[in-house]
Formats: sequence, structure tokens, C-alpha cells
Amino acid sequence: MRQFWGTQPVPQLGEESPTADGYIEPSKPSEEVRQEPYPLPKDFGWTTVDVNDPVQLREVYELLSGHYVEDDVASFRFQYSAHFLHWALQPPGYHKEWHIGVRVASNNKLVAFISGVPMTVRVRDNTFKASEVNFLCVHKKLRSKRLAPVLIKEITRQCHLKGIFQALYTAGLLLPTPISTCRYYHRMINVKKLVEVNFTSVPSSMTLARLIRLNKLPDTPKLLAHGLREMEDRDVPQVTALYNRYMDRFGTAHIMDEEEIRHSLLSGRGEGPSTPDSWKIPREKQVVWTYVVENPETHRITDYFSFFSLPSTVMTTDKHNLLNAAYVFYYATDVALLDGAEEDGRLKKRLEEVLGDCLIIANCCQFDVVNALTLMDNVQFLSELRFHTGDGMLNYYLYNWRTAPLAGVNPVGGVPAGKGVGVVML
Repeated sequence: MRQFWGTQPVPQLGEESPTADGYIEPSKPSEEVRQEPYPLPKDFGWTTVDVNDPVQLREVYELLSGHYVEDDVASFRFQYSAHFLHWALQPPGYHKEWHIGVRVASNNKLVAFISGVPMTVRVRDNTFKASEVNFLCVHKKLRSKRLAPVLIKEITRQCHLKGIFQALYTAGLLLPTPISTCRYYHRMINVKKLVEVNFTSVPSSMTLARLIRLNKLPDTPKLLAHGLREMEDRDVPQVTALYNRYMDRFGTAHIMDEEEIRHSLLSGRGEGPSTPDSWKIPREKQVVWTYVVENPETHRITDYFSFFSLPSTVMTTDKHNLLNAAYVFYYATDVALLDGAEEDGRLKKRLEEVLGDCLIIANCCQFDVVNALTLMDNVQFLSELRFHTGDGMLNYYLYNWRTAPLAGVNPVGGVPAGKGVGVVML
């Protein structure tokens, strides 16, 4: 892959930081873009995957479940549900041509996949249309066929045909060249299970009972008495406005309008009514949980938070087959918009309250662990809310765009850790 990336319009490892942001290769009119798909090895053929067809969606689910991202010691592998993929791959304005698969010619078996979805991204002072490229997966038995570079070139070609020449993507691997690197942090909830699946261990200075006691969470969200409730469709305009003002504070952000906020924060809420007790029981097919805090007197949305469900297959023990993980998604508080709130600690205090309730709801909904990265304002609450440092790192990349490094796990150029990255990738 190193040889492949040396031929791509990405900053190369060891290059000096750019003095100005901008594209590496200029855009071209669609008639100058390659019109034919890239050739595949003999016995394989391209396919456009229709994720609205349950059979094809199931094929993508099974491919990813068996062959997608694992941790370094092959203990856990992401298991994106079919409902999750259906939600993640179809944001407003999505292109079905960007859901690309490779099939074996003889039996039509799906053996590789890559996807792109459209997004508007701001990087520092520049805002542009891009694709979010994700779910690159090749069947383990075919890794020697060098399908991954061909998949990347084909998704790039399809994006170019739609006039999109920049992309955002992430990887645990170090490729040329990250714009930022974030570290995973983990908040243990079901401590006993996490120990049994070797996700964590009991420190020598502690007993399992004490570790469980230290991580115990309250039974009821604290902000319920102050206007906390599940987000509804009527909240979309206020949440969108708060989202965009809050995200202005970070070096990169995914710019979203009301339709995109509705999709990202509401459309994955599953089947079933919203009740005052929705925070206690997950719905059928639910992949996203979003809550707002509404001022009871003014009916103004002052805060919101969200998390999504991404379980992992447990590969090292027969005691449990699934690790139920929640990932901190987008959140905001209007406290961040007050003068001096960051410097005097008001923002930190409010984030601990809001995200503390996020943990309580995740616990009530039977999650085993809540994961977060060192991005946005997460660094302000990770320690206080008993997240512990993980082993995993996530590198953020931009295709065909140069920019100086952004603050992720470490501060950069006077910008505090996390504040460079305002995009949560699925």
C-alpha cells in the first residue's frame, strides 16, 4: 500500500507542513475523468450494492462482520448491524454509485466493499464538498490480490464523476499523512463482562468488587428534572443552529443543515413510540440515541448529546460473543458560547453534567462500555467521568487537500488537545 499512496494526491510522510491550505491536484470537468471502471483481477467483477435490498445489505453486513477492522491482537472485530449500515450509507444526497462492491464472477459472492457518502467539510477557513470514505473491506482470503488500491481508485473515480475531488477518511494504520491523530478512551460500565472478555483487567491493587463499585453509575439521569428528554422532530431547527455554532469552535467540522441533522441524530432511532421512559429501554433496530435539554420556561434547547451503537464480536472467549459498545457522537451546550465559560470552568462543569447523563442512559440501555476519542471538547470530561486511556489510535486523513496538523491527542500550535477535530466518523 505504501507504493500505492506514493502515487496519490496526499501529503507524503516527511513533507514539511504547508504554509497555506489548499488542493494538491485541481478539479477537472467530468468529461475529462476516466469513464471506464478500473480493471479487476481475472475472475472478479464490479457491482453497485443496493443497500435498500435486504439481501444485498445482508451481504455487506456478513462481509464486514467476518473481515473488517480488528484490534491489534485480534480479540475484537467491529460488527456493524444491517440497520446501522442502512442508516450510515444513506445520508441526504447520497449516491448509490458510491456503494461499490466486488463479486466473484463464478458464484456472485460479495468479497470486497468500499463506500463514500457526500458531506460538506470545513477545514480551518475553507469549506468544500467532499466524500466521507468508509467501510473498505476485503475478504481475508483475497488480501494478496491487491484489491484495496483498486477499490480506492474506483471510489475516487466515482466521486470525480460527481464533481467531488476531496475526501475525508480514517484508519488505525499510519498512511501518508494524517491531518490529526486521536486516541480512544473507554468508560467501563459492565465491568465484570469487560474483565471476562479480556477487554480490561483488574489492577493488582484492587478487587473486582471494588472496580465494579468505582464504576457504578446512578440509576436515573440527573438532568431529567431540568428538561432532559429524547430529541424529537420539532427540535431539529434549534439543534441544527446549536450544532453549527458549537462546531465553529473546532479546526475541522462536518457542516450540516436541518435535513442532515434530522438524518444523523433522529433517523436511526429505531421503531416504536417516544415515551418519557425511552431512555430505559432500546427500541427495535435502534442505532442512535439523541437527547436534548429544553429550558422548561423558555422552551429553548440549551444542550443535546448523542451516541451510537457499534458492537464488536468477541473472538477470544466462549463466555460472551458480543461486546455492546456505545460511541460518543455529537453533543453541544450553549454554555460554550458564553464569554469566558471555557476559562473559568463553566464549560467543563456543564459537559460533565451533560455527558454524565449520556453514560447513565447507555448503562440503562445495557451497553458494556462507552468509547470516546480525543476530539471536540471530550478531553475536558474524560478524566472526571472515569474514562481510561485506550491502546487504539485513529488517524484522520484528507485526500487531495493540504493543511497543517490539527490538535487531536496532542495540542498543536497553541490549540488544546481535541480542538482541531470536530468530525465523528462512523
